[in-house]
Amino acid sequence: MPTVQHTTAIHLVDALGPAFGAAVLVLLLSLLGEPTRKTFNAILVAGASGVYLSGGFGVWELLYPALATPIAFMGLRSYRFIGIAWLMHSCWDIAHHIWGNPIWPFMPTSSFGCMIFDAVLGIWFIAGAPAIPRSFNSSSMTVRQVPPTQPAAPVTKCE
Repeated sequence: MPTVQHTTAIHLVDALGPAFGAAVLVLLLSLLGEPTRKTFNAILVAGASGVYLSGGFGVWELLYPALATPIAFMGLRSYRFIGIAWLMHSCWDIAHHIWGNPIWPFMPTSSFGCMIFDAVLGIWFIAGAPAIPRSFNSSSMTVRQVPPTQPAAPVTKCE
């Protein structure tokens, strides 16, 4: 079977759009507390391993989920494994962009965009998925509570 290489023009928006989308997702994921953030993302990256099951590589499509699932499972305990799983998915995106079918059939550069998106997520998770500082979070908007003072001594009338 001959190898078919796709040649699709890539424009700046094909990279900036997914990078912006990933940055927005990182901001949203930063709102999740622990351990919810880690658990949710381990499940999310595990689910993402199946998106290309009809991506044009036939039976070989089953290889990636078989490799990615244990990595995603280890992500339940470590952000680094979630990051590794996203970077693995990013590599699978490159293969589909060049030789396979795009993730969205109506957008030929969608696998390229997915590669950018997944790489940004992977880097954030490898860095430990730090919470992005929020200047308008609830703790900075609350009124500082003053410790209670001693009650005033009872006033007595002098007669």
